[in-house]
Amino acid sequence: MSVTPEDLRAAVAAGILTEAQAANLISISQDRSGQRDLMSGEDEPFEFFRGFSEIFIAVGLTILLSGILALLSLVGLASSGFIIVPLLMAGVVWWMAYYFTLRRRMILPSMILAISFGIAATSFVVGIMAQQNWPNPKNIMIYSSLAGTVAMGIWYWKFRLPVTMFFVGLGLLATFYAMTLTLEDAFQIANGRFEGSVFDLGSSSGFAIATLVFGIGAFLAGMWFDTRDPHRLGRRAATGFWLHLLAAPALVNTIALTLYNMGGTVGMISVALALTGITILALIIDRRSFLTAGIIYIALLISWVIQGDGDGSFGQWVAILLILGTFITALGTWWVGLRSVLMRLLPDFPGKSRLPPYSKSIEVP
Repeated sequence: MSVTPEDLRAAVAAGILTEAQAANLISISQDRSGQRDLMSGEDEPFEFFRGFSEIFIAVGLTILLSGILALLSLVGLASSGFIIVPLLMAGVVWWMAYYFTLRRRMILPSMILAISFGIAATSFVVGIMAQQNWPNPKNIMIYSSLAGTVAMGIWYWKFRLPVTMFFVGLGLLATFYAMTLTLEDAFQIANGRFEGSVFDLGSSSGFAIATLVFGIGAFLAGMWFDTRDPHRLGRRAATGFWLHLLAAPALVNTIALTLYNMGGTVGMISVALALTGITILALIIDRRSFLTAGIIYIALLISWVIQGDGDGSFGQWVAILLILGTFITALGTWWVGLRSVLMRLLPDFPGKSRLPPYSKSIEVP
């Protein structure tokens, strides 16, 4: 006879177990029984919250911390209060995290607290630099982004919250962008011209190079975490998920946009080859975020095949949607079987045994 999650929830409701004890019991049980064997082959697990109580508490925390942030508008940017209030906010959320993150193991409230800590660190640096006479806006962007990155790194070190690495990556990317920002890039972004040279490697744009470097770094970091938890049972795999969620759009968009901007048949064939390689990579590492990031370019490729360089009729756009939807649905439906076939076809390579398990036998999806 086994104890179900419903039994544990009933025990918590009856006061027999605390929520922390129930969570620890579930964790131990899953580790002992081999959670991967109980998981569907479709699983790429991550969580935002475990119940409506977390949503309710997160709403309360958001309102409370918004009130603290509102104090900044009252004290003014140039006053010492713009330094003191963020410090108080950082101290409050750090103290709260001991209860909501370490004791209660709540996911969504912990995310709110982590974000608030990063905002507090960023605001603190902005407040310090605002005390100077006419501070350089670019330096404010660099140092405030760097402060947020360091703050999130400290938060991860202390509380081991997987989503924190997502915020670390965002802070690092913002720092890279601030360092490579030029006046021309600023004008293009202000005018909403993201499709031009800003993220095109062919134009030697600092933004594009920064995005590519960041994407490679986030991907390698994500793989480091993934290979230390190939069965995706715990914190490391969840951390890897968030890092790949950053790496995928950074790499896919930069590479695919650069090739797409080549134009003509050569450009579209290059995009097709790149998307094929990205699909194979996504299947090997079992991360769907790379295909999700490439959907818009798959759509552009299908559009080019159907209507060429013209605008296309309504019927052609319907056909594009039908083909794209069918392709994505089929790929998601038969993902496990396709990955199994691909992994069996590939020869052994370093790290293959540290990737998520796959069926060694032939299966019909």
